[in-house]
Amino acid sequence: MELNMALSDMDTKINEAKMHIKAAITILDTLTEERVKLPPRRKVFFLDSTDDDLSDEDTKCTVFKVHASQPCQWKFWEIISDEHGIDPTGQYTGTNDLQLERINVYYNEAGNNKYVPRAILVDLEPGTMDSIRSGPYGQIFRPDNFVFGQSGAGNNWAKGHYTEGAELIDSVMEVVRKESEGCDCLQGFQLTHSLGGGTGSGMGTLLISKVREEYPDRIMNSFSVVPSPKVSDTVVEPYNATLSVHQLVENTDETFCIDNEALYDICFRTLKLTSPTYGDLNHLVSVTMSGVTTCLRFPGQLNADLRKLAVNMVPFPRLHFFMPGFAPLTARGSQQYRALTVPELTQQMFDAKNMMAACDPRHGRYLTVAAIFRGQMSMKEVDEQMLSVQQKNSAFFVEWIP
Repeated sequence: MELNMALSDMDTKINEAKMHIKAAITILDTLTEERVKLPPRRKVFFLDSTDDDLSDEDTKCTVFKVHASQPCQWKFWEIISDEHGIDPTGQYTGTNDLQLERINVYYNEAGNNKYVPRAILVDLEPGTMDSIRSGPYGQIFRPDNFVFGQSGAGNNWAKGHYTEGAELIDSVMEVVRKESEGCDCLQGFQLTHSLGGGTGSGMGTLLISKVREEYPDRIMNSFSVVPSPKVSDTVVEPYNATLSVHQLVENTDETFCIDNEALYDICFRTLKLTSPTYGDLNHLVSVTMSGVTTCLRFPGQLNADLRKLAVNMVPFPRLHFFMPGFAPLTARGSQQYRALTVPELTQQMFDAKNMMAACDPRHGRYLTVAAIFRGQMSMKEVDEQMLSVQQKNSAFFVEWIP
């Protein structure tokens, strides 16, 4: 008798649980139907026209870069050192005061007027570090900021995230702490890494999570080179990228997606290079990164920083994956035949051939767009051109973001 009562009570509880589950499913279905479907990607564009800069004042905040096994890292420093008039020994050789006005955003000033990049270079094998040291700008980096292992990750995400990388991460975080304490107003971190290998994906995402844990209120910005099925070195690249994306969704505030397929297409179709090298690809990535950071490094009429960019570009915290574009991109022999006007640059920046990720914007919709113009130009002309683009292409923008 007692057994039957117990079974009856269990049946009652099971039926109640089923009713609760059905009610929950009904609520979820209702919410799903009412929820607006979001496009998977959004865009940010960077434009470069001339090397002259506008003048204005803004708060100076410091940023420092962490590089996890990414060859374009030193190319980026070559480009911005040249823009700021810094020679390979760290000495200032420029002639324009604007070059020094915000140089502290990316450089520390050491003794004897030597400027040292605020950069930490990380890898799980020494080969990359040796290449940097022997390169033209190898002596500009602080020796203590080279952190590397001996074994490598072997294109294995788990090695970079859980074993080899985990053994090295404390040393990296110690250097991060020292550099952070030397900043007057730390705005955020920029990580340059690849999602296809083991170190950039595995250890790179481990480093992001550790930095987020230590500095939860600072902006985390990553430049992530995404693998492509058409341009692939190893068979496990999709696995490494898949395991990394979750970490980027949770722990970064801004992620700029770049893939080798789009870079190769730009080299072949636009720049007319017959056999592009990785040096050519790295140069494209670096000039794009330089364009992104121009508003941090030089004064302008509409100054932006990492936080302002995130506020204006990210509608929801997890939707922070940007697809950068760059203009002008012109073959070497054709440069003198092309006008660098605001309409021409605007047309180029919305062209799929100028995107650094292999995705045609005509097959989706924009959530947000940021256009960064560099050089001496009319603000009125830029505003009119942007308004014209928005009005003519309103169907390509989601209606729920004003």
